[in-house]
Amino acid sequence: MRRIILSTESGADLPKEWVDKHAVQVVPMHIIMDEQDYLDGFLPVQDIYDYYDRTKKIPSTTATNPHEYHDFFSKIKDDYPDCIIIHIGYTSKASSSFQNAIIAAEAFTDLFLIDALNVSGGLAAIVMYAVTLLEKEPAIEPLRLIEKIEAMVPKSRMAFIPGSLEFLRAGGRVSNFAYLGGALLKIKPCIELMEGKLVSTKKYRGKMNAVAEKLMQDYLHQYSIDREQLYLLYSIGLDESIKRRMDEMAKVAGFKNVKWIQAGAMISTHAGPGGFGIAGLELQER
Repeated sequence: MRRIILSTESGADLPKEWVDKHAVQVVPMHIIMDEQDYLDGFLPVQDIYDYYDRTKKIPSTTATNPHEYHDFFSKIKDDYPDCIIIHIGYTSKASSSFQNAIIAAEAFTDLFLIDALNVSGGLAAIVMYAVTLLEKEPAIEPLRLIEKIEAMVPKSRMAFIPGSLEFLRAGGRVSNFAYLGGALLKIKPCIELMEGKLVSTKKYRGKMNAVAEKLMQDYLHQYSIDREQLYLLYSIGLDESIKRRMDEMAKVAGFKNVKWIQAGAMISTHAGPGGFGIAGLELQER
């Protein structure tokens, strides 16, 4: 039986212990700061916040390039001869990374690419779904596994609220006028993945503790999320009392497993400190 290897990008924000436990292969994306290129996953997130405090600028980010993908896939093939690689990629609608993977994949056989149309916890939810399937059915046919993963892609739902608008303004994602109005009224946008694109879908008003509760309520009302697993996302700076409250709400809602994911450098560059998000998989139709 040929071994199936699952891979993804660092933008999935998979905790290292999950990566190690389940042998998921992760290729890093890039953070550019002070004209230096840093690999996502190896740069402490706090360095990004310190850089912003010092310069009032946010770093730029770049995708994994075709050459890096070629080396990445080659190493997997060297480490696991005769393996089949299933790469679950960062949304092609927000990065060139997936297209670069396609270019590199032309040099390989038994390499399959799936555009997850999601990022961070939404991408992690799909990867971990694949991990669970493969561990439950190690003898599953590769094409059947791919079929199941692809069917889950449109069912991964992620919503995220940045801790403040400062990073969005610094990155040119909101105007100074919108920033001043939002800051004055304490308005926080909700960012969701819609058909692979990051879209501002709602606006919440108030302090983060109240906004997080409202997001959780709206999310669970809008989507019929599988109660087997819920992923809660945060960027450094989110108050611990909010985390505890979100755990309580998830438990009351009937979730069997709740796992927290910290936003990595790639995602934190755009979201800033103190953000909160939710990701899960909608129930499949019977």
